[in-house]
Amino acid sequence: MSGPVRIRREGAAFHIGLNRPEKMNALSADMVEELIAAVAHAQACNADVIVLEGEGRNFSAGFDFADLDTQSEGDLLLRFVRIETLLQALRASPCLTVALAHGRNFGAGVDLFAACRLRYAEQDATFRMPGLKFGLVLGTRHFASLVGSQAARTLLETAATFDAEHARELGFVTAIARRDGWEELRAQAVARAAELPAGSRAALYETLADRGADEDLARLVRSAAAPGLKARIGAYLQAARK
Repeated sequence: MSGPVRIRREGAAFHIGLNRPEKMNALSADMVEELIAAVAHAQACNADVIVLEGEGRNFSAGFDFADLDTQSEGDLLLRFVRIETLLQALRASPCLTVALAHGRNFGAGVDLFAACRLRYAEQDATFRMPGLKFGLVLGTRHFASLVGSQAARTLLETAATFDAEHARELGFVTAIARRDGWEELRAQAVARAAELPAGSRAALYETLADRGADEDLARLVRSAAAPGLKARIGAYLQAARK
């Protein structure tokens, strides 16, 4: 497949590849829709494991702002809502979800990584979540549930970049692993998922699930619907280029 998302099935595992390496796997509207469909397809096929990884230099650079000038504020709001839909689909999946990250990762790409249950990163991986710089609340509560409120507050207030080692210390990254060892990690995930019958695994995930999905969506919509979203994004991008 040559589209923005590549899907490969290997037994009980579905491998979903973000395939816009020339754009650092930035999340275009088309890519998000294909990712939502890929997750749904894997679940419909009774996959035990879903593995996400990025082609090229990194996992994902987050929201694709390339066409900002042609987007209305309504368009932008809908795109952010669809990203939240994708994140919630992963967090609620009955599959064991695995993310493999490398390179520089930003914003919604970091949220996508965070939505998975097992999160591995190469030593060179870095993460930054600048959404609050333009008033967007996306993935914030879930991030805090992974790293703790104090660490989340510090990192999000400053939009600080944190590396793989710091991410591991915080519990954001499950483990640091070289890319030449990722195949073994995929195999380990399949073996781990097979420890329980699919129904028992789904029941476990449902029992332990975070019940804040509606709150997350409401907070996102309120933040994105505040007048001036497009101007705020534009000002952030202009400042980032300096």
